[in-house]
Amino acid sequence: MDEKLKLNNDSQTDSVGLKISETDEMLIGNCVHDFYHIFSNNILQPDFDKIHEVCSLSASIIKKSTECTEVYDLKSFIDPRKKILTDGTLTEFSEWETGEETRITGNIAQRYSTYRKKGLLRGEYFEASGRKMFQFIKESGIWKIVHVIWEDEV
Repeated sequence: MDEKLKLNNDSQTDSVGLKISETDEMLIGNCVHDFYHIFSNNILQPDFDKIHEVCSLSASIIKKSTECTEVYDLKSFIDPRKKILTDGTLTEFSEWETGEETRITGNIAQRYSTYRKKGLLRGEYFEASGRKMFQFIKESGIWKIVHVIWEDEV
């Protein structure tokens, strides 16, 4: 189910007439790739410090479900994930992007992302999918995630 949702930018300009850089789109893609792989422990141990490279210090991460909304800063997001990914609760875990649509306007960007994940949770195999919306700012030539909103499919 590898769908790619690409924004058709034949003119290669954004909505206010600024030139869109293929490099910017590639850098945003690399940032999202790194975000997903921070939590993988199927081959190597997760690199939790990487989150500070791809996210701004004040980034917020929001999980939306039908029952509630959970809002995290970087520390409150990473700490429980660090625990379950290193104590044997969640093993052979990987998460990856399956589709995306990116919009860049000057030094701000947004990316709609679909994803899949799988692993062993307390020894039980699981697979899931969902959606994430990333928002970025570009500072000193570097794209950083400022917001992530996600929901898993049920």
